[in-house]
Amino acid sequence: MTQNTQKNRCFLELRNIHKRFGGVHALRGVDLSLEAGEVYHLLGENGCGKSTVIKIMAGAHPPSEGQIVLDGKVFNELTPIQSLDFGIETVYQDLSLIPNLSVMENVALGEQLVEGHGRLLRRIDRARMQQTATKALSQVGLDVTPELMSTIVSELPLATRQLVAIARAIACEARLVIMDEPTTSLTRREVENLIDVVSRLRSQNVAVLFVTHKLEECYRIGGHAIVFRDGQCVAQGPIESYSRADLAELMTGRQISEKRYREGSPSEDTLMSLSNFSMPGRFNDFGFDLRKGEVLGITGLSDSGRNELALAIAGIRPAASGTISINDKNIRIVTASDSIDAGIAYVPEDRLSEGLFLSKSIYQNEVALILRKLAGFMGILDMKKGKEIAREISADMRLNTADIELPVSSLSGGNQQRVLIGRWLSINPEILVLHGPTVGVDVGSKDAIYQTIQKMAEDGMGLIIVSDDLPELLQNCDRILVMNAGEVVSDLNGASASEDDIYQAMLGSVQEGAA
Repeated sequence: MTQNTQKNRCFLELRNIHKRFGGVHALRGVDLSLEAGEVYHLLGENGCGKSTVIKIMAGAHPPSEGQIVLDGKVFNELTPIQSLDFGIETVYQDLSLIPNLSVMENVALGEQLVEGHGRLLRRIDRARMQQTATKALSQVGLDVTPELMSTIVSELPLATRQLVAIARAIACEARLVIMDEPTTSLTRREVENLIDVVSRLRSQNVAVLFVTHKLEECYRIGGHAIVFRDGQCVAQGPIESYSRADLAELMTGRQISEKRYREGSPSEDTLMSLSNFSMPGRFNDFGFDLRKGEVLGITGLSDSGRNELALAIAGIRPAASGTISINDKNIRIVTASDSIDAGIAYVPEDRLSEGLFLSKSIYQNEVALILRKLAGFMGILDMKKGKEIAREISADMRLNTADIELPVSSLSGGNQQRVLIGRWLSINPEILVLHGPTVGVDVGSKDAIYQTIQKMAEDGMGLIIVSDDLPELLQNCDRILVMNAGEVVSDLNGASASEDDIYQAMLGSVQEGAA
């Protein structure tokens, strides 16, 4: 009797799913089932097949072999509209929002597309769209105002776009919500809100599938772990039955330590000084010193000013006033070129839209900043020399491919991030600003990136990590500056601080105001 009940609750089942892309065997006989009202965490290194399997569920890719069973109906493949019609809603890692449409239109158009079998009717029901969008946006904790509803999506900060994409997924009567890295750009407060959203979905008998690298969030949410490695499902069971070390080993096939990476200590010599740095409404009279060989963390809530500070140092959004000195020499940063000329490199938060040339090769991406150096007689590029440099960068970054002619879009998220960091190292900077250095990166690639960070510090480079990943800061930083309302409210020792110390500092002035 129990078995029949369990079988009746199964919403989606994959049977012996294979997927081949040319000579690449991306999925190898995957079997898994998802039940209504349950939460699943799809775990694995970048490139292990996670994205491929969710695209098969969403109808974006047909399987090469195997069957998909939805509500007892057997399919050899699904179309996107069939998937939506069965109530499968997907939030992809790149969000897949339409940048030139409003928030309301992005959230609510999907509902009318499904009803129109993939086509919008001649007359769009805007009143219904507003009602649908209002309800969905409220569910993800956004303050629904006419201004927000009419805002063009491209004008929103990344964290808000993430919440809009999640709202779009739950706007329809979803039966399975798939979220690919849903918390990469969210602060801890926004993550707490998303966990409440998941709880409500479960209570409505909706299945939720997370594709994530953040194991601490998996444990807090609870549910089931599904672990992929090399295109195969190697483990599936209750998340609490696996330790973090167990999951890391299942994902990578090797043991990965969770120890603190930072072992060295910085020089006593000051490399960079900021003083009276200001951007009205973002940060005021900000200042700090960065020593040679120091790894400095900067964190805070999304409205703390941390992101704007990173952009100001990089010259992307210059500060209104203040001074920067490097090696006791005052410099003026008004543009990104000024920052680069001063020896400052900046790895942006969003590698897909702000960092990489996705259609270009690994080689072209890695040498993009040193084209003048490669230019010979009459400006002709020395491609042989460029490829030698690119191969050295790839080896230094431990890139998991030997073919530098591959388009960077073909790489996993972790390898893409290594390409981006390697590009900036090609200019031999004195200071490297890493904005969310491991967003959407798997545990194995994180290990490689963290080791690279420590090697750069040992070589005397000054590094600034701007992040809301608290374990990342504690594992890698000498000091951690916590920002609130545009000011530093705490300067913590990275070796002795705890996650709770940082989080309490992040919320400090909010709590004082509440009291």
